[in-house]
Amino acid sequence: MTSLLGDKPGSFLRMIRRARRGRFKIYLGYGAGVGKTYQMLVEGHRLKAEGIDVVIGLVETHGRPDTAKLIEGLEVVSKRKEEYRGISLEEMDVDAIIARRPQVALIDELAHTNAPGSKNPKRYQDVQEILVAGVHVITTLNVQHLESLYDTVEKNVHVKVRERIPDWIIGEADEIVNVDLSPEDLQKRLQDGKIYPVERIQTALSNFFTTDNLETLRELTLRELVSQIDSKRREHVEDQNPIAPDQVMVCLSSGGPNSARLLRYASRLAGRLNRNWYALYVQTPSEAPTVIDPRTQTILSETLTLAKQLGAIVFTYKGADVTETILRFAKEYRVGHIVIGTPGPVPWWKRTLGKRSLVERLIEDARGVTVVVLDTHEPHVSEKEKPVAEPVENHLAAPIQSQAILRLTSLLSPNQIVFWNEPITKDVLLKRLVETVASAVTTPPKDILNELLKRENESSTFFNEGVAFPHVRVDGIKNPLLALGVASQGISDVQTEIPVKLIFLIIAPKEDPNVQIRILGMVSRLARNENFVEQMLKSDSSEKAWISLLAFEKDVSQK
Repeated sequence: MTSLLGDKPGSFLRMIRRARRGRFKIYLGYGAGVGKTYQMLVEGHRLKAEGIDVVIGLVETHGRPDTAKLIEGLEVVSKRKEEYRGISLEEMDVDAIIARRPQVALIDELAHTNAPGSKNPKRYQDVQEILVAGVHVITTLNVQHLESLYDTVEKNVHVKVRERIPDWIIGEADEIVNVDLSPEDLQKRLQDGKIYPVERIQTALSNFFTTDNLETLRELTLRELVSQIDSKRREHVEDQNPIAPDQVMVCLSSGGPNSARLLRYASRLAGRLNRNWYALYVQTPSEAPTVIDPRTQTILSETLTLAKQLGAIVFTYKGADVTETILRFAKEYRVGHIVIGTPGPVPWWKRTLGKRSLVERLIEDARGVTVVVLDTHEPHVSEKEKPVAEPVENHLAAPIQSQAILRLTSLLSPNQIVFWNEPITKDVLLKRLVETVASAVTTPPKDILNELLKRENESSTFFNEGVAFPHVRVDGIKNPLLALGVASQGISDVQTEIPVKLIFLIIAPKEDPNVQIRILGMVSRLARNENFVEQMLKSDSSEKAWISLLAFEKDVSQK
């Protein structure tokens, strides 16, 4: 086993003893049977022997006697029963675990999809809720369940992974342990009946458990670990010695095929470069909400939601010239890599008039920017190569880093946190937030507000996920300014599926665009931390919110 972020046997134990909120540990593997659940239970016994209060929130033994034996001696929280189409299903009882308030909960299969009618659709959301309640969680995960690897796994392993989790979940882990086993040893375990019943062994060996498949998944697991290690290292180095960012952006369209493939590729590229990344949709006049058909609107909404889940900072810009809008965005946000799908053909008669495709214009006009054109055509797949469903075990048929939180309190003060207990309009909210930092700016507040509203009209940051990041660069300031608005009843004139309740206003020096980009990435990661969001929404005054911020900062700095 290889441990990331906690390379000494007692490191997680030390984190538990000094923590004030839930710590998160993942046993990561490349397939069923490598020993993730077994190792999780072994650690549970070790923690219990050290005097830690440990319970089993949920463990799936899949009939494996060695695993089942390890449950003995550990307290098990009873499961909750859910009726679905006349069938009684058992799921983890989140409320019971929180009410029991153990120090550590052992929760198997992080990517599991809960039964319809459950409190949360996915188990990783259950885990997030338990962590917010201050309970430490140890869990298990196979690498193929990461959303950004879906296309890679389908292409190379010929498996369609139905249950997936956003990549930022693994980025939030305090410790990741790689549970490794050679493909030959794993196949031997399978043949010995230690993974599946006898009747499933030959089918598994012929499909999912081939040597090529296992070696590919093992390599992906090791690459993911290296990526996480490198991300932590670079983050620390760049915090000490900031350099000009080289961000990644992916260009989306309402009718483009395989937008999900584009997003997953951009997510992996940004991960390798350890950069913020953006998903940009340019809304042309022909695609205004009053013009675009409902089906296309639904597809676009789902695409932008997936972008958010993968960790992108999402923007919707309005513009008649798509290429010009993309390049303007790339210049302002210090983009070094533009990812775009295969363009449609330009009719020959248009070419005779000098018409170029969007990609041709980008390649010609994007000075100093790498343009990555991803083949988004649907590949022809033979019957032999058609993907199959992955082996089913128990399925139904953003990270915040300590450096980011340390900077937050240097940018905010209690009088820069504003609460509204009644619905508020967007313009009034922005005006009030600008006023909280006006004393530190020589530019008239009215001018800042006008620039802000102009930007919001062009590209609203009040998007679907409950948090907004209005931002603007102005003359006359040397240091960035931040204000935080908490609108418990939402924004009355902003219609989103999830009401916007948390608003970060960022005002950055005009001559230093890198600062704006760094803060935007910081608060974007912060907003994905459910513990932080819940603390802010529970506060009812700027003073209480500030006290919570200080406590949150102190806690995370001890990580």
